[in-house]
Amino acid sequence: MFPEAFRQRIRKQEYINADELLHGLACPSPVTVRINRKKWNKIPENSDPVKWCSDGFYLEKRPSFTLDPLFHAGCYYPQEASGMFVGEVYRQTIGEARDLRILDLCGAPGGKATHLSTLIGDNGYLVANEVIRSRAVILAENLIKWGSSNFIVTQNDPSAFSRLPGFFDMILADAPCSGEGMFRDQIAVNEWSEENAALCSDRQKRILADVWPALKNGGILIYSTCTFNPDENEKNVKWITEQEEAETVRLDISDYDGVTEIIHNGVYGYGFYPGKIRGEGLFISVLRKTGGIERMPYKGNVKVRMPGKNEINIVSELSHFSHDRIINVNDRLISIPCSFNDYLLLSGSLKIIKPGTLICTRKKKNLIPSHELAMSAYMNNSVYPNLDLGIDEALSFLRRESISLPGSSKGWILVCYNGVNLGFMNNIGSRINNYYPVEWRIRMNINDKGERNIINWK
Repeated sequence: MFPEAFRQRIRKQEYINADELLHGLACPSPVTVRINRKKWNKIPENSDPVKWCSDGFYLEKRPSFTLDPLFHAGCYYPQEASGMFVGEVYRQTIGEARDLRILDLCGAPGGKATHLSTLIGDNGYLVANEVIRSRAVILAENLIKWGSSNFIVTQNDPSAFSRLPGFFDMILADAPCSGEGMFRDQIAVNEWSEENAALCSDRQKRILADVWPALKNGGILIYSTCTFNPDENEKNVKWITEQEEAETVRLDISDYDGVTEIIHNGVYGYGFYPGKIRGEGLFISVLRKTGGIERMPYKGNVKVRMPGKNEINIVSELSHFSHDRIINVNDRLISIPCSFNDYLLLSGSLKIIKPGTLICTRKKKNLIPSHELAMSAYMNNSVYPNLDLGIDEALSFLRRESISLPGSSKGWILVCYNGVNLGFMNNIGSRINNYYPVEWRIRMNINDKGERNIINWK
């Protein structure tokens, strides 16, 4: 089932019980979700808590997320349990610090990015990056659904961030790896080779070296992989401490039985091994920048139109966004999550694909509210009539089908499910237009209602 070279290597790793790990990898993957407390305060029935994440829960079985309107509304995210430990690292190293600038360097599909977005809250903002365009689009979609509205999405190679020296308080580098921690998936097993692992190790070094200048002195870099290979894990951490002025941070894991502390030539890391923990395989290490030369970042020449008084009034009516963070881009009113000066620095140095939350678009005398506004926790829900749908109608809406609303008044309608926003419809009299994003619509064939296996909540 597993490559022989992999079996031989893990038997030589002193902090791994090879038989226990192989048995753990042969068992089914646990199913876990993380709740979005800004939108949803219930917990799954018959679930167990993830001990290092107060919002994380193990489910009895895997539901059909696609057929659950609450998933599309951003009430929860199906995130692997080990990856939720990033939140514990944040609490131990950042705590209650304010005015934070945080970078998720390899952010897609969005599990750790939505988690960091929650942890930051109103104390700063997140730059969520992904180098591959198609994956960056998925990252943006998941952050929009989450609704925190404190993020910018970029699509850049890690080397681009060297143009922002000393800019970030924290960087998460969840680096592409050989994927041994995902060996419960046969695809990961089939793609593994010693040659590929060596290529991954070299690429990870480049990623660390490229992004290191963007971390401020005293700042925190979280390095993680989903593999067990020392060449991709602790040896790379040791390498960066020899190349740069850096030290590892030792974490307190006394409350987390099963998490393994790894000490390698004076650097600390933490291993999550199936068979010892309920989750997939993960390695994580925390680095603190102890010195280096900091320069002023380049300030780009980006032209952005500031909103007028009438536009500010529109924003005030539709949302609770701060007025001093509104920009107008081609008659699209957008709330950016940072100061205008920070936005100029970022937009002058990076390719931004999502600058913030689109509130609405002005077309002559018409005002079109954005789906991003409906997803945002900052929307003023009282401005439009609310229509709470049952599950059948909600799924029809999410499939972007027409819904009959006899007797409804003309104009925009905020569509909800169980009190949570799903999006907008517009009754123009002769018909009702569904404004759910066409690229997000459910494509799954929904024939047998008995097949709907969704989470029950309490």
